[in-house]
Amino acid sequence: MLDNGEMVDYKQNSHSVWDVKYHVIWVTKYRYKVLRGEIAVRTRELLRQICQGRDVVIVQGSVSPDHIHMLVSVPPQLAPAKLVQYLKGRSSHMLQAEFPQLKKRYWGQHLWARGYFCASVGAVDEETIRRYIESQKWEDPGENFKITAPTEP
Repeated sequence: MLDNGEMVDYKQNSHSVWDVKYHVIWVTKYRYKVLRGEIAVRTRELLRQICQGRDVVIVQGSVSPDHIHMLVSVPPQLAPAKLVQYLKGRSSHMLQAEFPQLKKRYWGQHLWARGYFCASVGAVDEETIRRYIESQKWEDPGENFKITAPTEP
């Protein structure tokens, strides 16, 4: 439960409990506005399928004419870079195979521009976590640890 009384929807498996969310954005190459009509609809379908295959939950998503926004909940073993690699790679391949006009426009085989934006999204902020850790009672104060900057000689 959060400070404001809101419940967090934690995921779990036999060995771990987590709540890992990322806000991910990527754009079409040259910012061409090609994600319209049936291409936009198919893009949305493909992203849903790719996420489902990786146990990724789409919390919110948007297909704009020249970019994609997604808020996703991911298993902890799936790194953001791998997630984006799956999403961009598979969707580019499938869209170009299904829509000849994309293959013609993107003759270099790359529908998406290089790079992406990714930010972690948390149920609690860093200060809340710091206060929580600090509030834990330790029998020996030496058991409480943190990495500090090295002191100068």
